[in-house]
Amino acid sequence: MPTVSVVICAYTEDRWSTIVRGAESAVGGSLAPDELILVIDHNSALFERAKRHFGDAATVVENNRRRGLSGARNTGVDAARGEIVAFLDDDAVADADWLELLIARYVDDSVVAVGGSARPAWPAARPPMYPTPGSAVDPTAGPGEFDWVVGCTYLGQPTSASEVRNLMGCNMSLRRAAIVTAGGFGEELGRVGRIPLGGEETELCIRITAANPQATVIFEPSSAVSHEVAAARGTWGYFLRRCYAEGLSKASIARLQGATAALSTEKDYVVHVLGRGVLRELRAGRFQGAAAIVAGLGITGVGYVRGRLARRTSSNAHRVFEPAAAQA
Repeated sequence: MPTVSVVICAYTEDRWSTIVRGAESAVGGSLAPDELILVIDHNSALFERAKRHFGDAATVVENNRRRGLSGARNTGVDAARGEIVAFLDDDAVADADWLELLIARYVDDSVVAVGGSARPAWPAARPPMYPTPGSAVDPTAGPGEFDWVVGCTYLGQPTSASEVRNLMGCNMSLRRAAIVTAGGFGEELGRVGRIPLGGEETELCIRITAANPQATVIFEPSSAVSHEVAAARGTWGYFLRRCYAEGLSKASIARLQGATAALSTEKDYVVHVLGRGVLRELRAGRFQGAAAIVAGLGITGVGYVRGRLARRTSSNAHRVFEPAAAQA
């Protein structure tokens, strides 16, 4: 059994109750990690509050790298002693067997990363811009095509353990050595505060497997977390902004790793999953759902084109991570 460090990155006191519940779920499941690390992203008040609350139960550190989720994750990796580093979002609560199911896959030495699923915990009814294959009687059944907008498992992902290109950051784990060898999370990518960018975990997974063709990334959907969705994310405004930001993020990954790697999974998703979703919603008379799929695809495409037209970044921009020994 490899040693395991669980890392939770947090930036705002607005999520305090979920941070606490998430931390409790991370250490109180069927497999307890060897350590829990809470990384506070440039928020001194939250840092002091977390230190007082967790005491010796967790290692609480401040992000000493670039502000944002990627920098915070790199800080967590730097502090981790475990062979495996598992990441849980600060607005997610893990199922009891979450960590056990992730770690079980590492019995295969070729496996460098294992991620699980995330189901949305809506504050009220599922908003119409997040349609699902559920019936009109049960519209919340199953994941929807655009649940990735709120950081959750979406329709089109595997329903059983499968090899994939990349993981979702809400619920993922990686071998620490693989992260360090690859150069860590790209700090020019990813979310900063409330800015809904992303893609850093995708780019890292691509970089790891490109350097080692024998390495495999596994999606284990039975390892699950509940991802709380803020009410503000259930609006058309947030939906469209997040889709546009996803396009920008994919363009950044394409500049770093090439368009083929950046869009290999998305092409099948657009052609097969979204097309069927539009027809399903129209046949069911759910016109807002059909409009959401079309609008989401369109605005994501606009963001991608806009991002591709932007000035190219340095080819070495993502080489930002050095282990602590190298920094000394």
